[in-house]
Amino acid sequence: MVRAPDPQHRESNTPLVVQGEGLTNDGLIPQIFSSMPALNEAASYLAQTTSYITGCFSDYSVEHSPRHFEASETHALELVDFPSGDTDASSSTEIEHIPSNRIHLTSVESSNASTSAPPHMHDEITRSSGSSALIESNRTGQSRISIFQSLIDRARRTVRGSADDIGWLQCDPGMPPVEDGTERFLEILDNIKHGVHKLPNSVVYLLIPGLFSNHGPLYFVSTKVSFSKMGLACHIAKIHSEASVEKNARELKEYIEEIYWGSNKRVMLLGHSKGGVDAAAALSLYWSDLKDKVAGLALAQSPYGGTPIASDLLREGQLGDYVNLRKLTEILICKVIKGDMRALEDLTYERRREFLKEHHLPKEVPIVSFRTEAGISPAVLATLSHVAHAELPLVAPAGESRKLPVVMPLGAAMAACAQLLQVRYGEKSDGLVTCRDAEVPGSVVVRPKRKLDHAWMVYSSLNDDLSEGDAFQVCEALLTLLVEIGQKKMHELAMKDE
Repeated sequence: MVRAPDPQHRESNTPLVVQGEGLTNDGLIPQIFSSMPALNEAASYLAQTTSYITGCFSDYSVEHSPRHFEASETHALELVDFPSGDTDASSSTEIEHIPSNRIHLTSVESSNASTSAPPHMHDEITRSSGSSALIESNRTGQSRISIFQSLIDRARRTVRGSADDIGWLQCDPGMPPVEDGTERFLEILDNIKHGVHKLPNSVVYLLIPGLFSNHGPLYFVSTKVSFSKMGLACHIAKIHSEASVEKNARELKEYIEEIYWGSNKRVMLLGHSKGGVDAAAALSLYWSDLKDKVAGLALAQSPYGGTPIASDLLREGQLGDYVNLRKLTEILICKVIKGDMRALEDLTYERRREFLKEHHLPKEVPIVSFRTEAGISPAVLATLSHVAHAELPLVAPAGESRKLPVVMPLGAAMAACAQLLQVRYGEKSDGLVTCRDAEVPGSVVVRPKRKLDHAWMVYSSLNDDLSEGDAFQVCEALLTLLVEIGQKKMHELAMKDE
């Protein structure tokens, strides 16, 4: 029997979150509620009880069902074949050969013989009835076990969520390792804050926005303005941000070719969030056409391996099933903003695994990946992000129209999501993308200690500490690091050729 936990034992002696072990309790219920030991013990007790009950039912059905089923089938055939075959044949023969004056007596005898069955036939009927009842009982029991097991599996999927998927890129032996470039990045950023700018004007800089960027008028604007003031050619890719990854990859390929043919300069890419995934897909799918036109790729806070937000929203048995959140998201993307639901589906772990299995990034292209961790302190709740301008009908004395900044509490929303991912999975994130999923295999990874949420890179905050660098300065530092990596790779290739 399964013994219930001791009520006096308030805390579990085993750690609730075990690194490297996704499941405990025989693999049924994960220990992920690090702040709720009572709930963890209850889940463990339920798992053990379920295993015991299921084992009892399954043993019974496996041991007894097949034999009785075969016996009952044989007996049923005997009961059907014996009366219908032999009795009909003998009756027809007697009617043809017996004299007419004995027909009545023969009929009475045959009826008496038919009503009085031999004892062994009664035994067969009894055994057949018992076997049929047993088969019906076994089938009912198996059906209940199947339903019960499906409920347990659904509960397990709900509890586990994306726990087994986060960081899968680091666990895949076929993926190349990353290189830490944080120290060099900080040196470059410090030089930029002191007025030292080293970005060359021999390339064109293309900024690729992420999901829902079409509805943020100031997305990447501060970075583009800053680059233009330094005399650098910079563009923001005009793509449909709510389109699928493959569709945007094709559009980016055409965009890059148009820039290259118009300027005769190679293009350096900087993609934020889904924009980085779109840009990486363009290089993976069309590298034969772009290898002479692209100088490098920087991915900032991009869910290259996927994101638990998209997976938990769209996966069966998760939050989207219980509060109709999946349906509401589909209405928002497809009906309200006229987007494609595949834009979100392509960011799930399942889709990212499928795509990266077939399409790898070219080894010769320089790549920098930038990942951050969002702050979750109470002060973040008061952070407001400047996302747009509102034109007011008032007119200034000089005749210039006034603009009112439109702000949103994006920092508070990112902090809430980061807290959710921290509590449920024990993973650090920028609010939408976990740190491990943002590190691109084979790239130079930048891991700043500064707390930066997912929206900070493209929308300036009203209470930013400018002494630590603004968003456009971080973008400049990333691209400067990318230029250095590209030069280093070109030198290594030249040495090999010699």
